[in-house]
Amino acid sequence: MTRSSHLILDEIPVIVNTLLHDPDHHVHVYAPPMIILKAPLKIPTGNSAFSFACCADRAQVDFTFSLAPLNPYSAVRLPMTQTKMFPSAALLTTLLIWSVTAKPLVVSDRIVKLTLQRHINVTRARNLLRHDQTRARYFYGRAQALVAGVSALENDSASTKRSAGPTAIDFDQPIVNSATIYTATIGVGNPPTDYNLIIDTGSSNTWIGNNKAYIPTKTTVQTYEWVHVTYGSGFFSGHEYLDWVTLTDGLIITNQSIGVAWKTNGFFDNYDGILGIGPVELTRGTLLPLKNKTVPTVTDNAFSLHNIKENQVGIYFAPAATEEDGELTWGGVDTEKLASPLNFAPITTKHPSSLFWGIDQDITYGQSTIILSSAAGVVDTGTTLVLLAPDAFHRYVNATGAVFDIPTGLLVITEKQFLSLKPLFFNINGVSYELTPNAQVWPRSLNTFAGGKPDSIYLIVGNLGLSTGGLDFIIGYTFLERFYTVYDTTNKRIGFARTRFTNATSN
Repeated sequence: MTRSSHLILDEIPVIVNTLLHDPDHHVHVYAPPMIILKAPLKIPTGNSAFSFACCADRAQVDFTFSLAPLNPYSAVRLPMTQTKMFPSAALLTTLLIWSVTAKPLVVSDRIVKLTLQRHINVTRARNLLRHDQTRARYFYGRAQALVAGVSALENDSASTKRSAGPTAIDFDQPIVNSATIYTATIGVGNPPTDYNLIIDTGSSNTWIGNNKAYIPTKTTVQTYEWVHVTYGSGFFSGHEYLDWVTLTDGLIITNQSIGVAWKTNGFFDNYDGILGIGPVELTRGTLLPLKNKTVPTVTDNAFSLHNIKENQVGIYFAPAATEEDGELTWGGVDTEKLASPLNFAPITTKHPSSLFWGIDQDITYGQSTIILSSAAGVVDTGTTLVLLAPDAFHRYVNATGAVFDIPTGLLVITEKQFLSLKPLFFNINGVSYELTPNAQVWPRSLNTFAGGKPDSIYLIVGNLGLSTGGLDFIIGYTFLERFYTVYDTTNKRIGFARTRFTNATSN
């Protein structure tokens, strides 16, 4: 082979972070986010040429290299971040480019489906309203901390010193206090260890270690960073690692940043952690000492690795009275689940909802009773109920005749009132989505899990408990189980569509 060029790898825009000769006589290549490796490489030592494919700026490039010992007097050095430690006899090497060819990258045009498991919380999800209101305070407090440039740990320390107020944290209230919980099984490492993670659109860090211990493998990279995330009702603290994350057999994300917990509060033992699919800005302030650094989400990295065509996630839930579990789609929409065209609404510009998956909408009870007008709020899988700002909540109470039930924290109505219950319309970007009378009722099969009476009729609308402006509602999973939603990072928008469960009468 005739040599056409002679360049040190870190003299070109595509940079490999670390090359280290390890005891089994191979060289490992680790790449930063701007480089995409199809798989970790073990490169034979010696002067024989070899090739691998990577991508930069969405072009696939084949590099042919040979190995040469590093000249200790050379002015060129490879970057030494994200290194792995080996015995002192390890030999550092450089790569010399022999030839470079480029060809178009084939980006996956498929969507990747991940089955969600639905769990009934047999410990009884008492006081759902208290849990949801605590989460609402977390949203408000997290947004204030981001604007102020305060880390999550500093914000927690300040919050625990306050006995009340919109950002007070209730660490006695478990984060997992829902009667129904959706989780996904993902693998971490190579070979992967499976972990059962809660799906959360209201946070963006992915972490493990609450129940099952983290098992380091050959793909594990220690970042030497601390991570701390609070959820209003609970938190986790631990170390940040880079590792492979396997979402399905066809979707493996290399160099994904994950947290490994050494301390948690507010989580039940049968859940290993959280799969965060919120906006990446929510990760700012969660790492120490680099508190202004963000952590690319699982969805962001899947997109940058070209494993999915679009930087978006679709979520499909099913009502508790059905046999069907949920589904999460990466990179697009599962059109088989839709019963209407998708309607997209832009992320709201109103603070603090703009920092989350937030939208603007109007809410009307029946044809004429206005509940909310031009209000901003958040779409959140981690909230159970549909929460409304106090003034809007009281308008709903007056319209329905419901009364507050102390044991459950829910509104309750009589059978006669149910027969006259009217639809609740959510007008989102010009399209009206109807929450039918049946859909406004808490699943009767879960009454006892919520601390209620088996035959009572409870409603899924609750009091947000905050009058802040910019966060006047939270749409929880009792709404989301009736509709298909799409979280589009690239275009900063959320999509809604009806499903076969939108008008279902089973409850």
